[in-house]
Amino acid sequence: MLAWRAEHAREQDRWAMLDTYCVDCHNDLDLSGGLSFEDLSAESVPQHPEIFERVITRLRGRLMPPPGGPQPEQEDVDALISWLERSIDGNTPQHAVGYVPAQRLSRTEYAHAVRDLLGVDIDPAEHLPVEMEVEGFTNIAAALSASPAFVEQYVNVASTVAHLAVGEPQPKVSTAFFPPPTEDQDAYVDGMPFGTRGGIRFTHTFPADGEYRLTLKDLGAGLYPRALETRHTLVVLVDREEVFRGEIGGPEDLAAIDQGGAPARAEIMARFTDIPVPVKAGRHEIAVTFIERSRAFDDEMVTPFSPTDTFSFTGAPRVPGIYGGIDLIGPFESPGLSPTASRRKVFVCEPEVPERERACAEQIAVNLARRAFRRPVGQADLDRLMPFYEEGRRGPGGFDEGIELLITAVLASPDFLYRTIAPRGDGERYALDDFELASRLSFFLWSQGPDDELLRLAAAGELSRTDVLDAQVARMLADPRSEVLVNEFALRWLNVDDLDAVEPDRLLFPEFTGALREDFAEEIRRFLASVLLEEKDVRTLLTADYTFLNERLARHYGVPGVVGPQFRRVRLDDPRRHGLLGKGAVLLSTSYGDRTSPVLRGAWVLDRLMGTPPTPPPPGVETNLSAVEGEEPKTLRARLEQHRADSVCSACHGVIDPYGLALENFTATGRWRDFDEDAGAPIDASTVLPGGLGIEGPVELTEALLRREDQLVQALTQKLMMYALGRELEHYDMPQVRRIVRAAEKQDYRFSALVAGVVRSDAFRMQAAVHGEAPAPARTAGKEGSEPFFASRDAAREARQPAAGEKGSDPFFRGL
Repeated sequence: MLAWRAEHAREQDRWAMLDTYCVDCHNDLDLSGGLSFEDLSAESVPQHPEIFERVITRLRGRLMPPPGGPQPEQEDVDALISWLERSIDGNTPQHAVGYVPAQRLSRTEYAHAVRDLLGVDIDPAEHLPVEMEVEGFTNIAAALSASPAFVEQYVNVASTVAHLAVGEPQPKVSTAFFPPPTEDQDAYVDGMPFGTRGGIRFTHTFPADGEYRLTLKDLGAGLYPRALETRHTLVVLVDREEVFRGEIGGPEDLAAIDQGGAPARAEIMARFTDIPVPVKAGRHEIAVTFIERSRAFDDEMVTPFSPTDTFSFTGAPRVPGIYGGIDLIGPFESPGLSPTASRRKVFVCEPEVPERERACAEQIAVNLARRAFRRPVGQADLDRLMPFYEEGRRGPGGFDEGIELLITAVLASPDFLYRTIAPRGDGERYALDDFELASRLSFFLWSQGPDDELLRLAAAGELSRTDVLDAQVARMLADPRSEVLVNEFALRWLNVDDLDAVEPDRLLFPEFTGALREDFAEEIRRFLASVLLEEKDVRTLLTADYTFLNERLARHYGVPGVVGPQFRRVRLDDPRRHGLLGKGAVLLSTSYGDRTSPVLRGAWVLDRLMGTPPTPPPPGVETNLSAVEGEEPKTLRARLEQHRADSVCSACHGVIDPYGLALENFTATGRWRDFDEDAGAPIDASTVLPGGLGIEGPVELTEALLRREDQLVQALTQKLMMYALGRELEHYDMPQVRRIVRAAEKQDYRFSALVAGVVRSDAFRMQAAVHGEAPAPARTAGKEGSEPFFASRDAAREARQPAAGEKGSDPFFRGL
């Protein structure tokens, strides 16, 4: 009884803090934020988690009470947060889970799925439209809608992929074009063979065996050919094997153009036109590059002689390079098709006689559909697919054409394009079956369908066992395919997946180049992979005393002792560069093209690292803090202080700005500075965080962010669960998030522990029933054996969708 009274007294003390600091704004009259505490009490906390989860988020970021008013001590805020979380967590119903509607494959998932299924690589940006992002992620089911035009694009790409997978037994000559590279041509390009300079590297799926002809459009041999002053050797490599070598430049070529003009240039470029490249069918890497010349071999100048920011720089290349695109045409004199990786995946049998073709086609259909549909395949599935084979078989391509049309039908089926969880029973929630669980797990960790081991365990009914599921998570994280988590989860969580969104002003930042932007992207990818996939404490994201640099990026950062264009792990002696806050990708993406932005950087810290996103500015508020022409230059800090003088602005900026001001020594391109050249004043990175903690610079900001040890971990876990489930989190998910974080503490907050916690959670393994739930994609109405998109072989060949009401069209898609 005494213990109960003591606990009740503590609850009343915690509630008294809300009365003291919050009711002045959150009352029935003012109703700030649409919330009033007047009719609530300590006993209301577990009864209204939807309200108090919002309160917890605001308190964690010190977004309330707003700056300018009385503030509680940080210890009291922490105690209030802990009490609120305990009150909610201890009273949340078991198995409180959400609902995920039918989830279309995102274009990235589609590309990964067809590569795994058929061994065909496609660029999803070339074939499919851009996805709508939700908090940076493109796999959120509610945003993955589809219009008829959108569906038509999926049908078109299905036809393209099927053709690439089968190849061309009777090939036609066609042309492919590859745009010029963005990398510098006077230095080593990462990924090329060592001992080379410049060049371009790409992969291409060749439809048949034969000779292909490669044409280089521009090597820098203009009518004023500085690039030809010295002799260089160009090589063409197929899968790292040399197939062509040619010389360009030197006194002869230079004199020819000087005396012969355009005809002489054309004659020189003719050496690099229709270069014969013998290739077998399938996917191959093509590299065109130059043999690196020793700068000590002779006195010839083989590198640019002037920096780009001097008056003598004209932009003309000093050495030959791949400055234009590449044409690839063929095949010529094709003997047909040799076995390719794609054909080996598709043709699990080869009919010896025509009478065996139908049985073999059924065997191919079962094998392909089982992996594509991510479940067992029955006779009803075959009855829908085999008519497509039959129609294709009657074409000039015979058996191969029938299989190609069969593949197209599989890839255009809603069973492949959509992940659905079938409703069952009359309860409010139900467990995913093993095949649904296999799909959710594989798309979470690999962004593609389940492999044979997952399907085998699902068929045996073993995958839903916790020990089996844990073992599969460990296996999948150790697989190279888990690296997709860096690109699709981590980069998007941190909003550093699109560095092209900020274009620094070249007059203000002459040191910035496209190559440096790519260095930023490579550094952040390697750094995130080293923490998340190498069993480190995820808080190392903020504290790591290492990064990955090449010579160009090291010079930009002022890190000595790094020579050469290859990226390598480098220890950082300067603590200001430690962790995410010292990364060029983060600093560029939170800036404008002409200046830094403490507001963007502060909002990024609050949202991405703390999980407490600030309120966006109200409509009509002036947000431009750029210097006004004609006024005396001021530091950005001074302009922000003027902006915060307005009490309406101060309510938010008093929270946001301090986090960004601590990073003000970093320029928009991530260089360190101590002096603001424009304002003629030293940089002042001292600030006071909400709650009264004074800090200065990125090192003390990092220490402040780690003061609450689970803050970053919980922010990451929330986004990880959102990404895993394919839906936005709700208030009832937060107790599970906190449970995962608490369990991971015993394993040093390793990323694998967080992943395993998400996979074990009810939110991941169960689905809520929804009244009026939309049905799964309907089976085809009309012609027996037809598939949703195609009514005939010709329709499939032309990759067009049947019109509404046309025989063979699908009612699910007619309603879109």
